[in-house]
Parts: sequence; structure tokens; C-alpha cells
Amino acid sequence: QVQLVESGGGLVQAGGSLRLSCVASGLTFSVYTMGWFRQEPGKEREFVARISWSRPIPTYADSVKGRFTISRDNAKNTVDLQMNSLKPEDTAVYYCYAFWISGYWGQGTQVTVSS
Repeated sequence: QVQLVESGGGLVQAGGSLRLSCVASGLTFSVYTMGWFRQEPGKEREFVARISWSRPIPTYADSVKGRFTISRDNAKNTVDLQMNSLKPEDTAVYYCYAFWISGYWGQGTQVTVSS
């Protein structure tokens, strides 16, 4: 059974930083594209960042480029999202996902940025 468990969310002031972490189990982690989406209440889930096993150069949404950094550790089955210079508009539930033929989602972790 595939499980993705996120951690690291919380409340932070604008300009601050948070680091999200996602631990995966039940899959061959090294072949999966790993990434993060986020969702605000009443809005669609939107892409934030991803990193594949074959292309080490990550991809980011324009809204987070230069502020967020995604990284993965295939030995630990983890994917992290370092979020710096946070803005109130970054407030959302952040979801970890894994994709290779099929896709899997974590349960989400809340990030709240106060102005």
C-alpha cells in the first residue's frame, strides 16, 4: 500500500520560511516523479513544484520560482519543499504527490502565512 505522509506545515509571518517534508512508502521511490501541489478553499489544486528521477532539474510554478526549492533523497524516500520569502498568498493546504504510471497523493499539510 502506497503512503505519502507530509509534515512541516504551520503558521508563519510573511517573509518567513517553512520546510515541508514528505515520506513515501510502499513504492519504488527512485523511479517516481515527486512533487507538491497546493489548494486554497474553494479553488482548484495547483501545481507548485516537481522533480523527476530522470531529470534532476526541478520544475516550478512561476508564482514560487526563486523562493521555493524542491529536493529529493532517494535513500530516505523523501521529498522536501523549502519555502522562503513566504507571502500571504502562499496560504494553502500543500499536498505531496508521486507519479509513475499511476499517481498518489498525501493527506496534505496546512501552511498559513500571516501578513
